[in-house]
Amino acid sequence: MRRAGRLRQLADRTPATRERYVDLLRVVAIAMVVLGHWTVTVIGYDAAGRPTGRSALPDLPWAYPLTWLVQVMPVFFLVGGFANAASLTAHRRRGGAPTDWLLDRAARLLRPTTALLLTLTAAAAVAWIRDIGADQIRTVVWFATIPLWFLSAYLAVVALAPVMYPLHRRFGLAVPLVLVALVAAGDLARFAGAGGLAAGSYLFGWLAVHQVGFAWHDGRLRPGPRTGLPLLAGGSTALLLLTVVGPYPVVMLAVPGARLDNASPPSLALLAVATAQLGLILALRDPAERWLHRRRPWLVVIAVNAVVLTIFLWHLSATVLLVGVLDALHLLPTPPVGTAAWFAWRLPWLLLLSLVLAGPVAVFGPVEARAARRRPPGDTPGSLHGTPGAPGDTANRPGDTARGPHPGPVRAALTVVAFAAALAGLLINSMTPKAAPEPLGVPVAALAVYLAGAAVLRLLRSGRPGSRSVAAGPAGAGPVSSGSGNRG
Repeated sequence: MRRAGRLRQLADRTPATRERYVDLLRVVAIAMVVLGHWTVTVIGYDAAGRPTGRSALPDLPWAYPLTWLVQVMPVFFLVGGFANAASLTAHRRRGGAPTDWLLDRAARLLRPTTALLLTLTAAAAVAWIRDIGADQIRTVVWFATIPLWFLSAYLAVVALAPVMYPLHRRFGLAVPLVLVALVAAGDLARFAGAGGLAAGSYLFGWLAVHQVGFAWHDGRLRPGPRTGLPLLAGGSTALLLLTVVGPYPVVMLAVPGARLDNASPPSLALLAVATAQLGLILALRDPAERWLHRRRPWLVVIAVNAVVLTIFLWHLSATVLLVGVLDALHLLPTPPVGTAAWFAWRLPWLLLLSLVLAGPVAVFGPVEARAARRRPPGDTPGSLHGTPGAPGDTANRPGDTARGPHPGPVRAALTVVAFAAALAGLLINSMTPKAAPEPLGVPVAALAVYLAGAAVLRLLRSGRPGSRSVAAGPAGAGPVSSGSGNRG
């Protein structure tokens, strides 16, 4: 009852200027990722009789064009660009320093991530004590931490936002165009057999989409059919030319044996998908925004956004738990991919996974929600800055002009180094092979570097003058919202 009352309070306090559509997009994108991963999961047994999992996509080539819709990574970075532009603008109005903004972002993103890593590490330690093989432990933890690939990319983009946003204000859409050109150069290197030269596309591709989110926020890209439909048509045409006529694979997700992985790193074809998705998003914005001004759908969006990062981080752990339980009960179905039995099993499979996921969300969701409820110095009492229904970047009202002291160079440097350490820890884990003999599941070096970075960031936040830090808003797999800016 208390939570329901709080949600109603937040809904009633939502400012008229808030771009509710951004919050809806985050919820839809997370739902598509979770349901997509669950739907294409194939469960079987290895030679040792242990449960194992893989993607069904290699056995379903007819579904490749559907990945143009379910590959929603571009949506995350588009929404993140909009939200980070709003947050940076509000932070600047309060006279805040970029490193303090980075501390605030880290609060919402890293606390739920730390809870996941510590829980998985503890479970792995128990399994190791019970003589489970280190390679088997690593395989399970590797699968459960697949979502950290996305979070690593998003953290890198967030770290660069205080630099990239001024570039956007000066050069506008020229910035993403340059980044797209760099991605195209990386693709040429990949086709020439020099794939290592395309490593920068991991950053350039997602930065390009993130920059477009800046343009949406400040009105350079005006929502509506007049802008959206040409982008949808242009992106779709480019995608067809690149994949059907050109050398790029049709599938936008990883498939073994494909001549090029469009998602790792982002390719020109994936950016064409991003353009088409952007067009569709802008074209649908006005009717969606009107619908979200109804109380019931907006309450649902607020409720999901409060724990959306927790849902994302734990959805594959829920798969591991369900498979383990069904295997222990000798009730684990393993029908061949594409058969009637396999398709029939999808619905009960999704329902069971949803029930299992509800447990971690109930336990760890409050960690995310508490981070979102912290407010910045100078915000009015009771303001839940960054949550749906909160003032967001409209917080600069009369009387709300408090300006804290800017951090010294040592504190600023520590913030950057600690943020980089947390990011490096996640990258080390994601790049470690899934069958590596890691008794704690997560490589010790990755865990130590990540926890050190996260701990320093938390100490820096708690030691900030007047600190009740603004959290990162209702983030999805990272993206965050802090109200709306110029909606055009």
